[in-house]
Amino acid sequence: MSLYNFKKIAVVPTAKDFIDIILSKTQRKTPTVVHKHYKISRIRAFYMRKVKYTQQNFHDRLSRIIQEFPKLDDVHPFYADLMNVLYDKDHYKLGLGQLNTARHLIDTVAKDYVRLLKYGDSLYRCKQLKRAALGRMATIMKRQAANLTYLEQVRQHLSRLPSIDPYTRTIIICGFPNVGKSSFINKITRADVEVQPYAFTTKSLYVGHTDYKYLRWQVIDTPGILDHSLEERNVIEMQAVTALAHLRACVLYVMDASEQCGHTVHEQISLFESIKPLFANKPLLVVLNKMDIITPEQLPEDKKAALQRLMDSCTNGNLVNADSNSELSVVPVLRMSTVTEEGVQEVKIEACERLLGHRVTEKMRTKKVDGILNRLHVAVPAPRDGKSRPPVIPPAVLLKKQQALNKENRKRKLEREIELEQGDDYVLDLQKNYSEIAEEERHDPIPEFWEGHNIADYIDPDIFDKLAELEKDEELREEAGMYAVPKIELDDTMREIRELARQIRNKKAILKDESRLVKQSTKPVMPRNTRARERDRSTHKLREEMEKLGVDMSETEQAHFTKTRSRSRSRSMSMVSKRARADSSGRSISRPARDTQGVKDTVMQKKAKNMAHVAIAKKTKKMGLKGEADRFIGTKMPKHLFAGKRGVGKTERR
Repeated sequence: MSLYNFKKIAVVPTAKDFIDIILSKTQRKTPTVVHKHYKISRIRAFYMRKVKYTQQNFHDRLSRIIQEFPKLDDVHPFYADLMNVLYDKDHYKLGLGQLNTARHLIDTVAKDYVRLLKYGDSLYRCKQLKRAALGRMATIMKRQAANLTYLEQVRQHLSRLPSIDPYTRTIIICGFPNVGKSSFINKITRADVEVQPYAFTTKSLYVGHTDYKYLRWQVIDTPGILDHSLEERNVIEMQAVTALAHLRACVLYVMDASEQCGHTVHEQISLFESIKPLFANKPLLVVLNKMDIITPEQLPEDKKAALQRLMDSCTNGNLVNADSNSELSVVPVLRMSTVTEEGVQEVKIEACERLLGHRVTEKMRTKKVDGILNRLHVAVPAPRDGKSRPPVIPPAVLLKKQQALNKENRKRKLEREIELEQGDDYVLDLQKNYSEIAEEERHDPIPEFWEGHNIADYIDPDIFDKLAELEKDEELREEAGMYAVPKIELDDTMREIRELARQIRNKKAILKDESRLVKQSTKPVMPRNTRARERDRSTHKLREEMEKLGVDMSETEQAHFTKTRSRSRSRSMSMVSKRARADSSGRSISRPARDTQGVKDTVMQKKAKNMAHVAIAKKTKKMGLKGEADRFIGTKMPKHLFAGKRGVGKTERR
């Protein structure tokens, strides 16, 4: 039987995506250019290749889907029954079977149309046959849309199923809903199962792992089971029934004596009796949970009597297994509380021990053990002359053992033990263990070193006394007025100068701040619109201003104030002068030609022109550029590379 890793099943695309993937791959991986003047055999081969390639891609993709999904006849019965409960075995097999039929239909369609293409008499006829073949294949896949959608949902659900190994050491927890199964698995494993105060919080199987005796144990938390017939149980309950029926594990039947789960003790005992066949040939433990709320001794008389009958039948060995010699005949009844964790570890240890003993017993009953035991031989020497020869231990070995024993007895206390003894009064003292230092020096301050020198060697031990004497002397000097500053009387002139200096400093600081703000400003600078501003200057105003200032302007009555020449005229005059100074080649006389700049004579000028000609020729001929400064890139798909006859399998480079 094979074990499947359901998380590795590839994604099942929808029918539309399936067709798009295959047809786009056909377009990319097969030749795309054919002309009517080709030989008819070449045209036929062109379209036959497309049909065959499409059929092969459909076949491979469908085969992968069919092979990756688990076959119910090959997997472990636990997984087979679990998939039957979750997905309906008939529907699952029907979906895979229809995909298999679609694969055969596509193969048949391709075979038929390839046979017809062999007799195509024109490019148009061959193309139409190819279109018909691909269209029929696409139609077949469109009819599988519902099956592909169903299988994708199954794949997603399978990938979320817990990884349960049916052959390893397993503990199954079962019982009524809300009796504390998930709380127990959270206590003994690292699983994080949701716990809520209502029924059917756990809707599927949860797996946790724990360690005992250096072995890894698998703990399965099952959904709650209600006490009714097998036909009336829903999908959630049937998962638990499947796990109990097919996994070789130790079963913990958890009961709630406090009846907080909503079911009485009589109902829980009745459920235990109804699912008794599922416990056959499995180690079983009955666990009474929620002992922090109520104990069996505190129950009413009728419930106490029913519980006592269950415990008597468990200890008498006539409950589950008819074989009285089996270790499974006696079922222990344990108590625990998942809130206070009282008895939780005892239940785990008892379940592991019983499962280990059962597995050893089962292995001893197989034929393989006989072959191993036949190869084992224990030699027991027979006495030769009837004399007893007790073992003799040399005195040196005895002495060494005695010394080791005394040394163990003299073992010092650990810091943790001392901390637990002293409690809050404990102070960590590591210096007491400095065995290389004398006991009276162990608690001395640790010296500080700086650049290889002990700082303590350069510190005067009386430095604080000397510092106190210095401070007293300073106080006496201050009281005597030694450090008093004489007051200087300033005259009016000095006060004025100081005031002006202060104003200048303030003004300077303000100007600095303003210039800094202007430099750091990110606002755009608006240009001055000189044309918009109306000019208000005139000779009359100039004469008035100068007379106000005391200048005699009487002689300027007949003065002629001329206007400046217009800008357009000056520009036109400058252009005329430039044209006049330009030579016949259109270049300004004041500026030399580009090819003569930095060249001392005609010989060097000719040499530079030859070098430029060679560089341009290299670019245009070797590099395929059209000119000196051109970044021209040749045609991406030149026709001569993709035209003509090619062999099979030569198009992968694209």
